[in-house]
Amino acid sequence: MIIMSSKQLSRLFALPVAVFLAGFVLGIACLGGEEAGSPARSESETRPPPPIASTALKFQAKDPGIYDDRILFGQSAAFSGPASELGKNMRLGIQAAFHEVNQTGGVHGRRLELESLDDQYEPDDAFNNTQRLIRVSRVFALIGEVGTPTSRSAAPVAGAAGAPFVAPFTGAEFLRDSKLEHILNLRASYYQETEEMVARLTEDLGITRIAVLYQNDSFGESGLQGTTRALERRGLAPVASAYYQRNTSAVKTALNIIEPANPEALVIIGSYAPAAQAIKLYQGDAPPVFMVVSFAGGSALLADLGPEGAGVYVTQVVPLPEDDDLPIVARYHTALADYDVDATVGFVSLEGYLAGRLAIAALEACGPEVSRDCFLKSLLDVGQIDFDGFQINYGPGDNQGSDAVFLTVIGSDGKFHQINRLGNLP
Repeated sequence: MIIMSSKQLSRLFALPVAVFLAGFVLGIACLGGEEAGSPARSESETRPPPPIASTALKFQAKDPGIYDDRILFGQSAAFSGPASELGKNMRLGIQAAFHEVNQTGGVHGRRLELESLDDQYEPDDAFNNTQRLIRVSRVFALIGEVGTPTSRSAAPVAGAAGAPFVAPFTGAEFLRDSKLEHILNLRASYYQETEEMVARLTEDLGITRIAVLYQNDSFGESGLQGTTRALERRGLAPVASAYYQRNTSAVKTALNIIEPANPEALVIIGSYAPAAQAIKLYQGDAPPVFMVVSFAGGSALLADLGPEGAGVYVTQVVPLPEDDDLPIVARYHTALADYDVDATVGFVSLEGYLAGRLAIAALEACGPEVSRDCFLKSLLDVGQIDFDGFQINYGPGDNQGSDAVFLTVIGSDGKFHQINRLGNLP
């Protein structure tokens, strides 16, 4: 395993932008239409990204990253900075899954290996890392990218090279374009998460005054759009919305815009540090119901909130990681302990474990003569996959495996509890 900052690599690698492909231009045009009227983004996000290519590419008889005794995967994610716990835990889960299968001889006699590079949750670094992983390390596929803006930079690079882009830790809508067959999403989308949030607030509590605090980039805008659309379906609109800058916890200015609107609920589209800061700093006339999207993770959010976390709701895209009555969770516990006896279970590493299992399932289906083309088609054509009770479904025009959204709340005991309705604390 190798972890390097792309800033250390900048002298080794140039940043050419690939020629736009027709399919990608159409996809980005649609995305641009969704984001019209949103706040200006940083230079790294306004720069036209390279083309996202479909799998209508010609693969060689033997693709990169495949050796007689191993298959090499690459990961660009945040391993330093304010989102680092997400990258570290996503990597931990993938490694636990790979270690589990390697202990039994690998997949068709090949061990699975993971090379990880630190992008600090910055799009330019993710772009640079992905170029290096594909061109220098010559990985077979990319797995476990953390974040929407970083995936927006990395996925086109993978697509242009014909490399699978597997299970990014983001629910961004643009990655779910049916034309992008080199992308295999695992989790439910942010639109599905925010729909569940609005449904539960309006139906369970009768709340109609809902505000949105969001990160000022494509991640935050995706969550804002999802919330807005869910409200519009009910004849409502956000009573206020405001943003903060990525990789900061500077949320006070945004709260100064939101608090005077006296929302009954505040939907937070952000990572764990700014989400926790917003909840602790909120000083409106009456505290709203706080609802946080899954990207905030679990254990890191609990640690940052401390006792002030009681009553905070978080939508999740995997089951409760402590619930080892579920077969998939029990197997995850065993795999995690076998890989690292000191590791603590959590939502993010469970998602990483499922991402690793997804890659393993595709490789197993291909047989010894594995290729990138087979890897992708084996999942998109297979239909349903059962990971010890956790159902994954792909199909023609559908590159998202799970639609499951789980509602959780932080109880007075400082732990997450899975619930079906908003109401009394456990």
